[in-house]
Amino acid sequence: MEIFDNFPELEARLIEIVPLFKKLKNPVLRKTVAKIATVQQAASIANMKVNDLVNILRKETDQELEALDHNPDNYDLKYEKPDWLDLSKVVNTFDLGPSLEAGEHPVHQVIADLKQIKENEIYEIIAPFLPAPLIDKGISIGYDHYVEQGEAGAVKVYFTKP
Repeated sequence: MEIFDNFPELEARLIEIVPLFKKLKNPVLRKTVAKIATVQQAASIANMKVNDLVNILRKETDQELEALDHNPDNYDLKYEKPDWLDLSKVVNTFDLGPSLEAGEHPVHQVIADLKQIKENEIYEIIAPFLPAPLIDKGISIGYDHYVEQGEAGAVKVYFTKP
């Protein structure tokens, strides 16, 4: 996250709040995922309100806490199995692990793959952690999603055209 460039001391606190972020100590993931993750996405992963996380981070940097008048929506992850999820309709599966370990950010591949799926087809992503920026991108270009927590911290995300 760009915030670490200005406040490197926040990394330990953010990892304490969101243990999954410990993986960002990996230099490859730091160059890819950490560069595009947002505070809103971090709050969603931590199941917190954005304002609460912002104030925790402000406190860590001795900044004045704010009673924010607005409450931006948390990143809306869907963990309840949708009616459209039928694994026999998965037409493409992409495991992010190898791309991330190679230092690549797979956003372009995911977007290209999403654009190829037809109505009632499903695209599956397998990731070593919640790929919030990719989910956000999928949502922003009009796809519905479902997140499933797998074994050993792995996450599966399913996309479909609504």
